[in-house]
Amino acid sequence: MNETQLRADLAKVAPALRARLDAAGFDAERLVSLAAPLWARARGDATTDRDERNRVRGVVEAPREQDVRDAPVAGTAEHERLAGVGLAAIRRGELALCVMAGGMATRMGGVVKALVEAFDGHTFLELRLRENASWSGRAGQPVPLWLMTSDATEAPIRDALAKAGAPAHVATFTQDLGLRLTREGAIFFDEEGHPSTYAPGHGDLPDALRRSGLLSTFVAAGGKHVWIANLDNLGATIDAALLGHFIETGADVMVEAAPKVAGDKGGIPVWADAQDAEGHVTRRLQVLEEFRLPKGFDAAAVRVFNTNTFLVRADAALRTKVRWNWFEVEKKVGERTAVQFERLLQELTAAMPAAYARVPRDGAVARFLPVKDYDELAKRRDDIRAVAAARGML
Repeated sequence: MNETQLRADLAKVAPALRARLDAAGFDAERLVSLAAPLWARARGDATTDRDERNRVRGVVEAPREQDVRDAPVAGTAEHERLAGVGLAAIRRGELALCVMAGGMATRMGGVVKALVEAFDGHTFLELRLRENASWSGRAGQPVPLWLMTSDATEAPIRDALAKAGAPAHVATFTQDLGLRLTREGAIFFDEEGHPSTYAPGHGDLPDALRRSGLLSTFVAAGGKHVWIANLDNLGATIDAALLGHFIETGADVMVEAAPKVAGDKGGIPVWADAQDAEGHVTRRLQVLEEFRLPKGFDAAAVRVFNTNTFLVRADAALRTKVRWNWFEVEKKVGERTAVQFERLLQELTAAMPAAYARVPRDGAVARFLPVKDYDELAKRRDDIRAVAAARGML
């Protein structure tokens, strides 16, 4: 396989599929570029080692103690003060909640995770709608709720919203759509002979949100802050004190970081060089996944990790150009292995000045309750129920 053959195959993609791809931000030139290491590897070129290409260059350092600050603690005077700052911003219409709902829960049998029952007959989507209704009531005006769906989840979620009578300020927008390749760099076809499509990851969110027009309309109306969270992490809810804390940091983005416990792995905050879209290098405290760290760097020495929950200044999200890295991922499709390229939302921290807040992960105040499969849901169900009761979802 080579560039000429891939371009020829891309030109043969059926018009209906090509229209879906184009509407979802597909870039054929980018795919051709990303496929080049696959062709080289198939020829036996050892310089295309995926693990080495993913590692960052230069000096990487652990965060200093003051780099990750504790989130406001309920019951303290400081919490009350910051909650006042945040609530005032919400009442001025300055906050939107953006929830990532593009996932098909493959570990749950390939269902739309938004429509999975979290507890007592309540789906994850229903609980997010209830949270939104509660906060809109407290704010005295609608708090925008945006759901980033995928090609696979858009229709089922829109149907569920219609059946629930969701208000107009609840909107969906679709993330990007990509084409899988074989290990040799050719288009991967599914069992029915069609090119296999996929959602390229939560890093799609900034581009997809801008493409939707929701963000520019929000900013034009005075919107200032966007809270971004995974749909299945019901601990990641609107919190007035945490919003007030973010506002006072002056940062463009704030990462919610959870304390590590045994077995935890994930993106961690580190000091490293970052290159912007124009090629300028800036040293930033940014989130890097462990597979990107230099050999010998002790990730266990960093005692917090990224929860994939972010607060972002809306105007910064609208204007900042991110130099996205695209990571090669092997995916089992049926009985065969396909290659897809994904990007990570946390790379916002390489493009924007970032602050970090250490958030709790236990009890009714927990902000990190992810659910990846039914076993994890069963283990967390009591905590999820307690959080839902404490935060206006019931």
